[in-house]
Amino acid sequence: MLKALIFDMDGVLVDSMPFHAAAWKKAFLDMGMEIQDRDIYAIEGSNPRNGLPLLIRKARKEPEAYDFETITSIYRQEFKRVFELKAFEGMMECLEVLKTRFLLSVVSGSDHIIVHSIVNQLFPGIFDIVVTGDDITNSKPHPDPFLKAVELLNVRREECVVIENAILGVEAAKNAEIYCIGVPTYVEPSQLDRADLIVGDHQQLMQHLLSLEPASGFRV
Repeated sequence: MLKALIFDMDGVLVDSMPFHAAAWKKAFLDMGMEIQDRDIYAIEGSNPRNGLPLLIRKARKEPEAYDFETITSIYRQEFKRVFELKAFEGMMECLEVLKTRFLLSVVSGSDHIIVHSIVNQLFPGIFDIVVTGDDITNSKPHPDPFLKAVELLNVRREECVVIENAILGVEAAKNAEIYCIGVPTYVEPSQLDRADLIVGDHQQLMQHLLSLEPASGFRV
């Protein structure tokens, strides 16, 4: 009964997390704190409002002592400076085929401006719905981002598949009771063990997605 595919962006569509990590580390250093790549990858999928306190605690500081707007502003400026726009090889061609069969959505914890800029540049006209970190209050691992996408797509949860690479993203999909495919782009496969299916890499992911058939009689 499949009608819709819901994609995370960073690490699934775009090879962008190393740039996010570099930008967050710069922002924290400017504020006198130090964090590691693994700390950032562990909270991938959350929006800054929810993720920043976790990162500050990882740096063994108290979140209340820091201005989130200042840290986020430094991060955005640095991300814009270092980011190299790059979709995973073959992803655009894969999405163009999938769009003839399914409704397509992006659900990302990143800022509205960043998400829409990347989607508009790399995947113009592909996605029916885009949900960003600014569009919801409770970010991944809460189910809200995916439930929002389901609502906007006007489908049922059992008619969707989520594609995620992040620990919190997989948890969010399962908390929303949606079938989830995990692709371990930046983490160990075992860290995505809540996913219903784990593929080895993006080539396997795209092969699997292209093998999926839409619900009987359903065509976009």
